[in-house]
Amino acid sequence: MTGLRADDLAPDFELPDQHETPVRLSRLLSGGPVVLFFYPMAMRRGCTAESCHFRDLAAEFEAAGATRIGISRDSVARQRQFDAEHELAYRLLSDADGTVASEYGAQRNLPGLPPRRSTFVIGSDQRVRGVVRSELRMEAHADEALRILAADGGTDAGGTGPA
Repeated sequence: MTGLRADDLAPDFELPDQHETPVRLSRLLSGGPVVLFFYPMAMRRGCTAESCHFRDLAAEFEAAGATRIGISRDSVARQRQFDAEHELAYRLLSDADGTVASEYGAQRNLPGLPPRRSTFVIGSDQRVRGVVRSELRMEAHADEALRILAADGGTDAGGTGPA
């Protein structure tokens, strides 16, 4: 599977976050665009760098009206530990069986392996605005997501256009 592409309809899902609170994509989208990023494993060097970069760009994502969401196959407890150790301050979802990663085309072909590092920028209409795939450039995911949001004209952030 090649995965979702721009203009595809993003599959709706519900997963628990690091505080065991169920999170549904369609509910999040009612507040504006969502930047959904899959990472292989919490606490690993590359995943920590990527997740911390998303954390460090909080003001930019807020200005774009976008919600950041990280997803991995890690347990709820592991996601909670990851958040606590790095003060990420955004939701981390547990896709323990890899179902959501498979629906988005981020799951690797062999069962049990962690998802591919993939980011999906999803508009409030549930359409994919852009996709970032890079296993080695950790900062590219957040940086490119912000570029996609800016190119989208800010229409999902309340319809006001670029600032």
